[in-house]
Amino acid sequence: MTLFGAHTGLQNTTMGELTDLWRRIESLGFDWISIWDHFYALDGQSPRCLEAVAAHAALACATERVRVGSLVYCAAYRHPAVLANAIATIDDLSRGRTTLGIGAGWAQAEFLAYGIPFDRAGPRLDRLDEFTRVVRSLLRDGVTNFSGGYFTLTDARCEPKPVQSNLPIWIGGGGERRTLRIAAELADGWNIPFATPDVFRHKRSVLHGHCEAVGRDPREISCSVNVGLAWNEDSLLAQFGTNAERARPSVLSGSDGEVTERIGAYVASGADQINISMRA
Repeated sequence: MTLFGAHTGLQNTTMGELTDLWRRIESLGFDWISIWDHFYALDGQSPRCLEAVAAHAALACATERVRVGSLVYCAAYRHPAVLANAIATIDDLSRGRTTLGIGAGWAQAEFLAYGIPFDRAGPRLDRLDEFTRVVRSLLRDGVTNFSGGYFTLTDARCEPKPVQSNLPIWIGGGGERRTLRIAAELADGWNIPFATPDVFRHKRSVLHGHCEAVGRDPREISCSVNVGLAWNEDSLLAQFGTNAERARPSVLSGSDGEVTERIGAYVASGADQINISMRA
């Protein structure tokens, strides 16, 4: 069965507006709501963007049934112990409905604005690998010991633990050599934004190949895609700004029938979950 969700961007809006939106999405029967992790709006114009961890906690408190996720927390913006402790608390607030998504980070303008080193893809993915291992251990193991190139933990604990004994951890991104390998080894779910059905099918097959290489049953990993929704060109440009052309091939538009047909193409490509990506 395919699940349906909404991915709610935190740009150009208020917590009051978001809370009303989240409650409406839940009332309409969607299975999932997620937030993102950015300092700036992604329209290429506005710096107005709410903070992710605080918004995630608010989402947990404002809803009762849906999964409350993150797509995705940037591994370069926080120490993994800080995020693990926050997520354990958010899982308590949501009574066991939280999903943690993690990615390597890509919004170079944000890194540069705040003096956060924007490394080459290789080092960023090395950090993502270590970050995911550390968070996973903190959330699931009694004691965490880890020694890596970026993080070192000695007899570290995250208490209290989440309500969920195995809180789902998702990896976001489509890099075929490293990102999907990390997902195959460490993740319970995988998400890619703005991929066409054909691209999604291909990336999913690459992920399954990595699963075979590490001895993992691919059915253990939920595969999801974020798609846009814009009924006209003005809506597309207002939401995505300088990223409009990148997003356009995967944005739902046209008649109701055309949108339904497009969603069906994602289902046929193997999507376990489809999220409508919304932004003010």
